[in-house]
Amino acid sequence: MRVALVVPHIFVNDGVRERVIFSPGELAIDLAQGLEEKGVDVTLCTPGVVECGVKNATADMSGFEKELEGRGYGYLELLKKHSMVFVGMARQVQAELISDVYQRANAGEFDLVHIYTNEEDIALQFAGLCEKPVVFTHHDPFNFLIKYKSVFARYQHLNYISMSLAQRRTAPEEMNWVGNVYHGVDLDKYEFSEESGDYFAYLGRIIEPKGVHLAVEAAKKTGVKLKIAGKHYGGTADDYWTRAIEPELGESVEYVGYLRGEEKLEFLRRAKALVVPSVFDEPFGIVTIEALACGVPVIGSSAGATPEIVEDGVSGLIASTAKEIAEVMGRVGEIDRRTCRRRVEEKFTLERMVAGHVEVYEKVVARTELC
Repeated sequence: MRVALVVPHIFVNDGVRERVIFSPGELAIDLAQGLEEKGVDVTLCTPGVVECGVKNATADMSGFEKELEGRGYGYLELLKKHSMVFVGMARQVQAELISDVYQRANAGEFDLVHIYTNEEDIALQFAGLCEKPVVFTHHDPFNFLIKYKSVFARYQHLNYISMSLAQRRTAPEEMNWVGNVYHGVDLDKYEFSEESGDYFAYLGRIIEPKGVHLAVEAAKKTGVKLKIAGKHYGGTADDYWTRAIEPELGESVEYVGYLRGEEKLEFLRRAKALVVPSVFDEPFGIVTIEALACGVPVIGSSAGATPEIVEDGVSGLIASTAKEIAEVMGRVGEIDRRTCRRRVEEKFTLERMVAGHVEVYEKVVARTELC
């Protein structure tokens, strides 16, 4: 089977990947490599070059690069200083990439096109022009922004893969689901730790929907140590960091910065528990299975997919308010860290994620051939 795995987001580009948090891009690369190992002829289609050991087709980034060169700064600086210019140029690149993939599919180069990050939504409108089957993965709740609420109802007949059953509840009722495939991680990259340090951890983007303020409030109520890692967005229009988090830093609440690689994994491994206090319909939450893979229990909100990932009282504890989080922080010692690791081994491995996608691809292609 020849599959075009399309990741149109402009951050999927070696020139900027290492400077941003964009887990869908890393998941796409893991998926592409896993598909290749399973015998699928996969082409990873991205805006810029991604060196990952599989065939990589890219858009023409020369116009974008020329703009950056003329202004004298990089992608993230352009996004921060002139967001509309950035978005406009990004959409040009994304449209060209998707158009090229659809044309190549029509020419017989691909048996199936998988649009893996659909947040740009351009691929929806032109999917009917592609003569090969197209499937979509969306990495937000389907009701996350107003434009998605209006767009998906018009394209609910297309082929969608959900990443959790919770994500399906945010979509139009008649959405055409062709499969549910949970995210997975390569367990070889996550060392199990029987012992923990003396702190609770938050890891991720520091934005209001992630509910970081609830973890802070719970830590202050109980007097436990909370370490916060991730990217904050101080200086933006709605400065959640400056308004709600930075003033609370002190003896019990510490910001340790934006961590990557082994530094991030060590931060997770040493935590007593990871706190995932999301207040929106989190469609999955990759950091949750990263923590469990290290043997770290998860205190997670009942919002979104966390209850599908975390077995309450077994691999973590479900708590949604600051009061509830504070109450269960004293119970994390009841959770067996080896049981947390087994949860991932049984349900959330890279191998299971890859196999799930192959099953969906084969079903969709077979159904199309019968039509």
